[in-house]
Amino acid sequence: MIWPFGPYGTSIGLLLALTTPLYFLWTRKDPNHRLSLREIPLEIMNQRYYWHILLYVVMFGFKAFTDHHNEPLKELVGGYTHFIHAIEGNFVHGVQSIIESEIIIQILSLHYLFAYLFIIWYPPVHHILSGDRDLADLSAMNYVFIYLLAVPFYLFFNVEVTSSYVPGVEALMYHDSWNIAFFTNNDPFDNGIPSLHIGLPISLLLIHRAHLKANGIEISTWRHRGLDRFIVANVAIYSFSILYLGIHWVSDIVPGLLLAVICSKTCIHIQPLLREFGIRGAIQTFIDPHHIKAIVFAIIFGMLAISVAINGPGTDSEHPDFRMEGDDVRLDILEIHSLSTPTIVTLTNVGDVPVQILLVDRDFVEPLSDRGFIDFESALPHGLSKTLEGDSEWSFEHLPENLLDVDVILMRSAQGSNEIAEVAVLADYPDSDTLLVSGILLCLPSFGLMGLFVGHVLSERRPDRSG
Repeated sequence: MIWPFGPYGTSIGLLLALTTPLYFLWTRKDPNHRLSLREIPLEIMNQRYYWHILLYVVMFGFKAFTDHHNEPLKELVGGYTHFIHAIEGNFVHGVQSIIESEIIIQILSLHYLFAYLFIIWYPPVHHILSGDRDLADLSAMNYVFIYLLAVPFYLFFNVEVTSSYVPGVEALMYHDSWNIAFFTNNDPFDNGIPSLHIGLPISLLLIHRAHLKANGIEISTWRHRGLDRFIVANVAIYSFSILYLGIHWVSDIVPGLLLAVICSKTCIHIQPLLREFGIRGAIQTFIDPHHIKAIVFAIIFGMLAISVAINGPGTDSEHPDFRMEGDDVRLDILEIHSLSTPTIVTLTNVGDVPVQILLVDRDFVEPLSDRGFIDFESALPHGLSKTLEGDSEWSFEHLPENLLDVDVILMRSAQGSNEIAEVAVLADYPDSDTLLVSGILLCLPSFGLMGLFVGHVLSERRPDRSG
């Protein structure tokens, strides 16, 4: 990668650098709606936009805390990648074979990071600076709500990225010296369903359409049409890039679209109450008689689904977490949860093809990674390796020396054959039982929002008998 900074620094730098020029570009025909620099602090106070800022700060911590649960809970809930693969097979391998271009890979990789952060950050800023209070509220709520809705899927319905499971698919985004440290620090690699790279912008577009309809505005004359077109274009690019880069399955897109509908409808329902009555108004809508039954049912149904997932069908030891053939090298992360109690890691060869395993510090792997290729041979002298024959396993204790000591597991077919090798990884983290309780609690906001959506839809369809 030719970019001078890391992935996150580059994306944030671009985001900050482009915010002002894009704002002036997209508001050039409506300069009267622009706030001056002197007006911005007063506008933030008068319209209570400090809540938007606080929401984003809280969500940063909330997401980090949610990700902290991901790996420990996998021991209890397993994964469902085999189920998704049974539905669509190796389709994404054909997508990745469409074009081979280093320039295209670099552009799509940078876009994957930058555009998502931009769509999270920029729309509220744009609407605040344009004096559009309602859309400023809605675009900020959109990010918060759609992530809350996705939490139960991420924690209790694990689906590995395609480049971990489909033979021949390369991790063009992840296995690269420029990206690998960032993604192994921030991406669990098994949060495929739902795809929020599709769900987040689609939800925002649905909010835009509802706003236009409610106000009788034609999109061709709308003053935010430049931003809207930008979001539409990014959805089109993401629909290809998330498959091409070896990240998502086609099946991941469908739940993303479903959550977009739920999120947009819920935001539109709550926003006027939140704006007029504050937190009390938002709480009031959750305890409305028209909604409370649906919310209670959603919570009960969600808890039942979690109870089925725990030690359920996803934990079947016969199902692999990683599949590879030929020169494929797969990577798994060992997270740091304790410096005193070791994590018990068990790798099982669930297939017939011998598999070579390497436990190694990420620092040695980073310079050996390049656009989906990891030089396994060069990494071998720096780690602990073992070859697993078919239907055999390797268990070891993992205890990091410090919080910066990040180890990864590399896997490849020992024979480099064209037969598919399959490996299941089970990591027993010392805090998994404790995190199960807090993980379930993290899902309650999602169940509440889903119930509110159902209750609101049902109340809209209920005939009005007031007359």
